[in-house]
Amino acid sequence: MLGRHRRADVKDTHTLAAPTMKRVTLDAISEQSNQAALYAGKSVNRIRKITNQMQMLALNAKIEAAKAGQFGRGFSVVAAEVGLVGEEINTVAQDIQSILSQRLSGLNDMVAQMEKDTLGDRLVDLAFTAVDTIDRNLYERTCDVRWWATDSSFVTALQTMDLSAIAHATRRLGVILDAYNIYLDLWICDLEGRVIANARPNKYDLSNLCVREFSWFKEAVNQVSGDEFSVGEVVKSRALNDDQCLSYACAIRENGDKHGKVLGVMASSFDWEAQARSVVGSLRMDETMARRNTRVLLIDRQNRVIASSDGLGFLTERISFPPDADYMSGWYTTDNTLVAYHSTNGFETYAGLGWKGVVTQDLR
Repeated sequence: MLGRHRRADVKDTHTLAAPTMKRVTLDAISEQSNQAALYAGKSVNRIRKITNQMQMLALNAKIEAAKAGQFGRGFSVVAAEVGLVGEEINTVAQDIQSILSQRLSGLNDMVAQMEKDTLGDRLVDLAFTAVDTIDRNLYERTCDVRWWATDSSFVTALQTMDLSAIAHATRRLGVILDAYNIYLDLWICDLEGRVIANARPNKYDLSNLCVREFSWFKEAVNQVSGDEFSVGEVVKSRALNDDQCLSYACAIRENGDKHGKVLGVMASSFDWEAQARSVVGSLRMDETMARRNTRVLLIDRQNRVIASSDGLGFLTERISFPPDADYMSGWYTTDNTLVAYHSTNGFETYAGLGWKGVVTQDLR
């Protein structure tokens, strides 16, 4: 004879704690979903335990009915029905667990996608902030070089090529640079591309430097108006001890007139590394962003990294975009990393250089 079992205590002694009031987040929703799945699983297991006990009792009842012979026949029928009810309850419990598990899994998937969408949109905003901040900064640099190109001391130095005039122009460049520590150096170039004066001659010896083949110089000497400017690429400049710089240039014209005869070129060497680092390193990151190795980048029109919050990848790392990626902004995932980006909008009369702000973050 099979052993007898005590009646199962069907009273649910599991008490759900009152939820504490906290900020509703996708993580909190996901946690509640997981807790519901866990509780449902425990409840189904209790139901299975009860039905197993019912089936055991039904089996014992059949055995006892068989012993009673004809007098136990009716009881045997009842025992059989009890067993069937137990099986049906077990089937229903399994169905509940299966359906609930599927629904909660689907809910978790939706929460995960919502979290990814929210994160992507937030990082796109950060990418925009990075590229917009640098654009606003560089707009001012275009104004600087166009204004300085009208300085009478530079005009005189190029017109006369007199040593005293060149020395005066050099001192004048030094005075300007003392007030603008965002530049590495300032140059005055003649029409042959020779640098005849620079702001920091004791730091950078440019006596043998010719910039005739530099793109910004070629464009500057062909400008039709003093309103125009030219700009190079972010580079490590050998002339500036391999410091990272971005050059802006404007034609120096006779009498400083907007449409005067071109005499030479004014060039400014923007201290790219320090200024770009202040942009990509200043965006606020919370603990989660830091834990997920979040990087803030600026990339040029060739998708090369020209600045990064971790200081890595300068001109050696490229960001690859999916073929169907929107040009202006968006986000995508690759190798368990979310990549958000925003193209430059320019600022005021400055159209930008085709750059993008990019933010990357590990997914979990």
